[in-house]
Amino acid sequence: MKKIVLAAGGGILLGLAVTTQVAGPLIAQEAAANQSVYQQLDLFGDIFQRIRADYVEEVEPSDLIEAAINGMLSSLDPHSSYLSAEDAARMRTQTRGEFGGLGLEVTQEDGWVKVISPMDGTPAEAAGLMAGDFITAVNGETLMGMTLDAAVTLLKGPAGSEVTITVAREGTPEPFDVTLVRDMIELTAARARLEGETVVLRVTTFSDQTFDQMAAGLAAQIELAGGIENVNGIVLDLRNNPGGLLNQAVLVSDAFLDAGEIVSTRGRGNVVGDRFNASPGDLAQGLPIVVLVNGGTASASEIVAGALQDHRRAVVVGTQSFGKGSVQTLMPLQGDAAMRLTTALYYTPSGRSIQALGISPDIVVQQPLPDADAAGVVEEGFHEADLRGAFGNTTLTEDEARQLEEERARAEAAAALRAEDYQLAYAIDILRGLSTLGAIRPVSAQ
Repeated sequence: MKKIVLAAGGGILLGLAVTTQVAGPLIAQEAAANQSVYQQLDLFGDIFQRIRADYVEEVEPSDLIEAAINGMLSSLDPHSSYLSAEDAARMRTQTRGEFGGLGLEVTQEDGWVKVISPMDGTPAEAAGLMAGDFITAVNGETLMGMTLDAAVTLLKGPAGSEVTITVAREGTPEPFDVTLVRDMIELTAARARLEGETVVLRVTTFSDQTFDQMAAGLAAQIELAGGIENVNGIVLDLRNNPGGLLNQAVLVSDAFLDAGEIVSTRGRGNVVGDRFNASPGDLAQGLPIVVLVNGGTASASEIVAGALQDHRRAVVVGTQSFGKGSVQTLMPLQGDAAMRLTTALYYTPSGRSIQALGISPDIVVQQPLPDADAAGVVEEGFHEADLRGAFGNTTLTEDEARQLEEERARAEAAAALRAEDYQLAYAIDILRGLSTLGAIRPVSAQ
């Protein structure tokens, strides 16, 4: 019995010895790492004091500390940043759908400010700014080396004031100046209209108004069409939509899905964080959907496109989306300031990360650049009816003639739309083709 006890005791002692041998170096490594951090903090304090004492001009200590915080966060990725109390308040206002400025969503790349997208109905859109443009200077002051928040501050100003920005655009040999008049930006998050038998839902941003405006607009257009049986499909236009609130992206996706995952997030160590699933109910009642995307489609709008694409609920048309698949958490700090920190990545239902890849369209359709020389020029064909002495067609009944005239009017409207917005016209053609092939339409309740 004693041997057994001793054997057990020996095993315990051996275990303790092994544990000590393994844990010892780990504890030492952690202590060394902590010591290194403390030394670096001492170095920061030393530099801080030397600047205060010896810099050629007197500097506000609070400005130095804020600059250090900005540098620390901006070194992580383009979307992590420090927000002063004023910036934090401005961001909260923006998510409510009203803010001042030019109507640009921007990021930072290689030290320059890059346009993610101009927003609908804003000075930036009216001036012809495009996704992918680089803003290199504001009123002649270069933006190279500035933090993104500092550059954005230069772009902002009182409504009615002018600002001149210098733009570098791919395919344009020299940078050029654009003068804009700042305005109060009051965004309508979602609008709806009928194009023939197709409902076009234009979603410009994901603010706290997006789902309600989209759902109300869809219902109104279905009623205007005389019932859902008279609608051949829906175009969900997410082009130049820079994103916004995650919960609104989930609601918009859920509006057209009956079940299944919409999006999940994974944080450090690839640990799954939040997972969002669809609930029963489809506002489109099974109608086919085409989603339009382009290089200005980012973040929350990519979540919607990815969810509908993965569930084969929609055909995605356009060009590669922006590829912002990271999650920023807004963390309150003392004095009403805040920190925007990247804490996770988004994953579509099939498990693919959006980050740096974006959403690849099912059908790639480029949007032709406007051609000033071709504006307003319509090529008219030469037909039999144009020949001198050609006789007309008298075999049509009045109903057949009226139907032919209606079809011709629809074709002319489609041609006009194609000249105005080629990608949207392409999307509507897809839905018209599905309808022609006999795609089943919902029948209104009797």
